Amino acid sequence: MTTALHRDPDAAVRSPAGGDGPAGQPYVYRRRPLEEPDWRRLPGWRDITRAEWESAQWQRAHCVKNTRQLRQVMGGLLDERFYDDLERDRGERATMSMLLPPQMLNTMDASSTEAFYADPVRRYMLPVLSDRRTDWPSHPHAERDSLHEAEMWAVEGLTHRYPTKVLAELLPTCPQYCGHCTRMDLVGNSTPNVDKHRFTAKPADRLGAMLDYLRRTPGVRDVVVSGGDVANLPWPRLESFVGSLLEVESVRDVRLATKALMGLPQHWLQDEVRAGMERLAAKARERGAQIAIHTHVNAAQSVTPLVARAARAMLDTGIRDVRNQGVLLRGVNDSPAALLDLSFALLDEAGIMPYYLYMCDMIPNSEHWRLAVWEAQDLQHAIMGYLPGFATPRIVCDVPYVGKRWVHQLAGYDRERGVSYWTKNYRTGLEASDPDALTRRYEYHDPIYTLPEKGRAWWRERSRAA
Repeated sequence: MTTALHRDPDAAVRSPAGGDGPAGQPYVYRRRPLEEPDWRRLPGWRDITRAEWESAQWQRAHCVKNTRQLRQVMGGLLDERFYDDLERDRGERATMSMLLPPQMLNTMDASSTEAFYADPVRRYMLPVLSDRRTDWPSHPHAERDSLHEAEMWAVEGLTHRYPTKVLAELLPTCPQYCGHCTRMDLVGNSTPNVDKHRFTAKPADRLGAMLDYLRRTPGVRDVVVSGGDVANLPWPRLESFVGSLLEVESVRDVRLATKALMGLPQHWLQDEVRAGMERLAAKARERGAQIAIHTHVNAAQSVTPLVARAARAMLDTGIRDVRNQGVLLRGVNDSPAALLDLSFALLDEAGIMPYYLYMCDMIPNSEHWRLAVWEAQDLQHAIMGYLPGFATPRIVCDVPYVGKRWVHQLAGYDRERGVSYWTKNYRTGLEASDPDALTRRYEYHDPIYTLPEKGRAWWRERSRAA
């Protein structure tokens, strides 16, 4: 298998026609083999066999959950200063507990401490204190539930924000925890900085209430089944729930959300899962419905042969599509080359459709990851024309109380203070009787450090006054 993972170093001095000249293409497409990094290069996994590595049970049992376990895997590859940096972040800033499957850790560059610090996957999966902003670690408008999903629960865990679509949060756990998780208020274990909320109803009662709501709400045709991550739900329970969704007359699209397709592809290669997905795909076809898998890959290096095998195995079951919803993160994928490398790796080598790139949400301690709206607009412009139109990811801002909006859809923009204004064309359940919902302008805020000095001074003054 092959993929595009680098820019042509000579592109800047070659003409578009391939000859010499100053007008070379900003990005030149190249393909190269996908690689599964050799896990045996890491001292703690030196004796692990291929059969063990490709076992979902082994992967789950050997997830790295704390600094001690990371030391055991890395041996003497990292300086002690990294572990000190990591421990300080766990105690002072982290909103998510540490949980790294071997598959994900193995894609990080551990050739030196400096390389590990700079690694894009490390930067969002294993944050350290020195990554964070010291001036504005959090935006003044940051919130635990930044999208206010819980306020829009029709029943516990079922967010009804869009007229025809709902989000079903089946469980509050994942096989891996991303530092920038938008559901950091609910998902994962509590940290010293965040006491997590918990579902109150029993799982069977919650899922039953979701199905009851959908049966009596025929305006909903599209259900995103998420969490957490559906890979953490025992397969018989997930198959039963999705099968029941497919029996609801109005439901025509079911989307299963799982970062584990990349973080733990071994799960999706299990015989039980593949056979179950075939049954669900057949049931969907019988009634004219569609099933798709939505995953979350942020860096091209994460697309390995095992990830490609898992994606193609799912497509072979007869589901409609496998799509990627990445997140724009500074230091991870904030360049046109990084986004194009990622998109070509997904599309060409794994059969995964580049779909959305979300701007990082305004959760606490996330400012070092977030980009300004104008930066996202520039990136959208820069990646146009290289990919097929149907596979060019749309960069979207998930605006509080609004929902996804293409980054060029704003209704106004105060660049000095970093405030963008957005409108919408539907009411959520919170606004059924609100006459101004469709004319109100809703705010989204750029990171303060991206503003001109006058704008930064304005926010400092507001902060002192508050």
